[in-house]
Amino acid sequence: MKEILTYVFENQILTKLTLSKSEDKSILRTSGRLIRLKDGVFLALESFLSDGKAIQKNVPIASAADYLILLVPTQYKQLNLSTANGDCEVKVSKKGKITVLDRIKRRETAAVELSHNREKQYILSADSPVDFLVALGVQDTDGRIFDKKRSKFRQINRFLEMVADVESHIGNEELYILDLCCGKSYLSFAVYYYFTKIRGRKVVMDCVDLKPDVIAYCADVAQKLHYDGLHFVAGDIRDFPIRRTPDLTVSLHACDIATDIVLAKAMDSGSKVILSTPCCHHEMMHQLKPQGSSTDFLLEHSILKQKFADAATDALRCKVLEINGYDVTALELIDPEETPKNVLIRAVRRKQSNPGRIAQLKAEYAEVCSLLGISPYLWDGYAK
Repeated sequence: MKEILTYVFENQILTKLTLSKSEDKSILRTSGRLIRLKDGVFLALESFLSDGKAIQKNVPIASAADYLILLVPTQYKQLNLSTANGDCEVKVSKKGKITVLDRIKRRETAAVELSHNREKQYILSADSPVDFLVALGVQDTDGRIFDKKRSKFRQINRFLEMVADVESHIGNEELYILDLCCGKSYLSFAVYYYFTKIRGRKVVMDCVDLKPDVIAYCADVAQKLHYDGLHFVAGDIRDFPIRRTPDLTVSLHACDIATDIVLAKAMDSGSKVILSTPCCHHEMMHQLKPQGSSTDFLLEHSILKQKFADAATDALRCKVLEINGYDVTALELIDPEETPKNVLIRAVRRKQSNPGRIAQLKAEYAEVCSLLGISPYLWDGYAK
């Protein structure tokens, strides 16, 4: 881990750092980024506390690696690094075993652009009113976050951080964005606001959901805010006509196979980037029939069966996305203490295809499905 951290900081390629699973339960998570101050380059850390407060600390980049080594594994049990050369995840088991998943490529890359105010460009302010947050009842007109909406506010900001991380993979001209199974559309408004108000981009965004009353409400809010490029449509996303290849497709907590329908629509349209947070995994729970007596233990305990089905469902979804030409990462959207629905699947379309690798992935997918006795929604047409 020390070698990885040293490489990242010496080359100044860090874009985002997250420390989670704190031993101190008053700390939800700690985020980090590189900033340039008059005294040099620093690792800016911000710890988000359970009472809604935040604590900031700047660590000189020369000592940042040593500082983090002191925090992991003693204070934090997970570290995620996003860099210009790839990602790295460090996990510490209950027994203290450290597992490192290093996807950072050692190559020459320009250091990321550093700015003291960079984070303020990407995260919505909690100190001043944001028009859509006021309209949706997250803030009052003075900019104060309502106590019951603090979790939602953090979720929105965290999602926008994810959006910022993939911005380099989407188009440079007018953006076309989809929000499928958009619901009350907190993220629809947030993503539209981010690109149009913060980044100054021109955006056409279609948001689709089955519920006409919710869609009518959101359309009315968009009209009142003069969000002219934000469109809401009531209907089945499978029948919705895509204008052109989407630059970005997002979906928050589409229930059960609705997430699969979202992923299928996004893959069919050739979406450049997909950000999806699954929810309510029921399909596999009803299908699970592991082959062979040696796997019967998987079904012995209902709560463990559910957790296994949840993880296996999302792992197979990631595999299907890889088969269909995407580089895929599963990330933690927000602290699990706030919501158990905290997995985000990030998929970025590859420029080149490797037929041999795809054949291998299909074989692995088929083998797992056979072993578990399941036939997932995305099997036919996407993994066969």
